[in-house]
Formats: sequence, C-alpha cells, structure tokens
Amino acid sequence: MSGKGFRNRTFLSNIQLIKDIAEIFSVLSLLQAFAEELHARVRKELWGYSADEALQPSDLHKVCYRGIRPAPGYPSQPDHTEKLTMWSLAGVLEKTGIALTESLAMTPAASVSGLYFSHPQASYFAVGKITEEQVEDYSRRKDMDVKEVERWLASILAYDTEL
Repeated sequence: MSGKGFRNRTFLSNIQLIKDIAEIFSVLSLLQAFAEELHARVRKELWGYSADEALQPSDLHKVCYRGIRPAPGYPSQPDHTEKLTMWSLAGVLEKTGIALTESLAMTPAASVSGLYFSHPQASYFAVGKITEEQVEDYSRRKDMDVKEVERWLASILAYDTEL
C-alpha cells in the first residue's frame, strides 16, 4: 500500500471515529435531558411537591429546584454496590431489561439510575475520605468482606490498603 493510500484510509478512519464519538455524545445528551425531564415530571406531577415550579433551563444546572436525585457511583453515593439493592427492590431487570455487568455498569450503556429525595432541605454533598474503622463498620452493616468494600470504595479511602 502506498503512503498516500494509507493516509487516506487513516483519515477516513479518523472521520468515522469522530462521527462515532459525536453520536455517543448526542445519545448521552439526550439521556441526560430525559433524566431532567423525568425529574421535573416527578416534582410537578407525579409527586406534585413542586406543582407551581417554573424553571428556566439555566436554573437546572444551578439546582434551583427542590429535592435531589443522586446516583450510585457519584460523589454523594460512591458505592456502586448499592445498585444491587436498587435492582433487587425495584425489579429493574424484569421491568426494564436494564442489567448490571460484573463491574456493576448498566447495560445497555445508555441507561441511568438514581434515587429521588424531595425533602426541602435535601442538597447534594460529596462523601469525603473514610477511615479504616468506617470501612469495617460499613462492611459489617452490608455483610460484605472488608477487602471487597475497600475495592469498591478505593477512591474514597483515607488509608492505603495492602495489595
């Protein structure tokens, strides 16, 4: 293959990669927009605790609405294993077909999960670093091995673990 042919094929591959990435971002943007719309419907209609809410799109990024919707794996709920509890209690797989992989990623990948809290004083926060004593207590309450809890919560441990 000539250098020019290789460059053309590489260029075309790069264009396809850019198109694929753009499509992924479009899907993720639509997914986030739908999550915002669903949360608004919960606030205004389904639970009705903010029936008179009239927010502008810019207000959503400022979290000017009442309540929060944290999700496993995010700063206020860093433990991905809580998805197992959510899936079990709500029958998520049976009702939606959304499954969890071995690493607890959702499949299909264009899926979201979370919890709704409507209390007027509910606000987002980040769980800080946790100590070994806290991990031991948490592992007892979850009936999980300490090493397993450490693996899932590695990013928020305030101590080094033995490998």
